[in-house]
Amino acid sequence: MENILIHGLGQNEKSWEFIEKNLKKEEIKVKCPNLFDLMEDKEFNYQNLYKEFSNYCNNIKGQMNLCGISLGGILSLNYAKENIEKVNSLILIGVPYDIPKKLFKIQNIIFRIMPKNVFNQIGCKKEECISLLKSMENLDIKKNLNKIECNTLIICGENDKANLESSKLLHKYIETSELEIIENCKHEVNREKPEELSNIICRFWNNHI
Repeated sequence: MENILIHGLGQNEKSWEFIEKNLKKEEIKVKCPNLFDLMEDKEFNYQNLYKEFSNYCNNIKGQMNLCGISLGGILSLNYAKENIEKVNSLILIGVPYDIPKKLFKIQNIIFRIMPKNVFNQIGCKKEECISLLKSMENLDIKKNLNKIECNTLIICGENDKANLESSKLLHKYIETSELEIIENCKHEVNREKPEELSNIICRFWNNHI
């Protein structure tokens, strides 16, 4: 069974390096796709990204354990709703219950004033990130949460003000879910608390593989 770690917007596959090493010590192998590489020359929007992510997952034989943060979590949740038989378990980190439109607009402004070389470091262009973010404004994340049947772990940093209540709502409406709040941590749990997150992922996967 494959274990997949999916990064967020503003990250890339290297954001999982420490966690990947820790899981390897526990004899858990993972794959960390770069979402931007999946796009190749396609127009950057959520619909195209989800299509390519779905193709990536569909090409994996058998079931898989998906663990995604932020954008990666939204993609994983979307895929799990539509491919019940393919997903053995689901870990959602810092995932919104509803698209925070005000926050997205602020993020869009921040992206516009950020230097282009910052985006180059994560493997995508500035205008591609802006285009992707804009295409997600009307995404309905909470739709069909009742379709999630696999064991699900919802994780959020206690100081991730944008997603803490969202995580509680996801936990409420995904009947098979558990909720884990990580103390003294903001949104990027995989960067801020990699060792603690590694232990949580390892424990959850060992219990559900």
